Amino acid sequence: MRKVLDKTMKFLSAATLFVMLILVVWQVFTRYILKNPSTWSEELVGYLFAWSTLFGASLIVSERGHMNIPVFVDTKSPNVQKKAAIFSEVIIFLFSLAVLTYGGIRITRLALNQMTSSLGLAIGLFYIPLPLTGIINMIYSICNIRMITNGEVEFIKAESASESSTREANKASEVAKYESPTDNVANPENTTNNSISNSETDDNKVIIESYKGE
Repeated sequence: MRKVLDKTMKFLSAATLFVMLILVVWQVFTRYILKNPSTWSEELVGYLFAWSTLFGASLIVSERGHMNIPVFVDTKSPNVQKKAAIFSEVIIFLFSLAVLTYGGIRITRLALNQMTSSLGLAIGLFYIPLPLTGIINMIYSICNIRMITNGEVEFIKAESASESSTREANKASEVAKYESPTDNVANPENTTNNSISNSETDDNKVIIESYKGE
């Protein structure tokens, strides 16, 4: 079920961004080429931007990747980290239930009688993703709590705040390392220079070791 939700949310996020791109290009074309700016496309882009934000936020909930300050928790014992992780998922669940789902349903009902200025559609139709993503976030939170309680998420105690920062930096470098092969291909001079510098370093090591032997 989680994989299906992930694929669905990724598709919705990508589709929303693609439609936004097309509408923005059309808006620019009508404004500067036709000298008759399209009003409905500008309004629709605003709603689609909110949709893409909600869909992307749900994906981050799935990955447990929302912004936090891990330095306060990473220095604690794995048991404390586990409880803190469960607590954060409970907060996300309650927020999704009270604000996105319950509040989203109420505001959607209230806005069904209001019409958009350019599109001529009920505003409530564009509020439907609010309760929808709220329900999806709650499902993700339950799945995350189950993973944490089953021991599928590993918690390691950091000896200090600097070690915690280093750990987070290493996680970021995991993403950056995939870009290095492309950089080397795009700039072969860098690869050549690195090879020359490495060979010079090896030659210097050999000279120093031979000097010490004498």
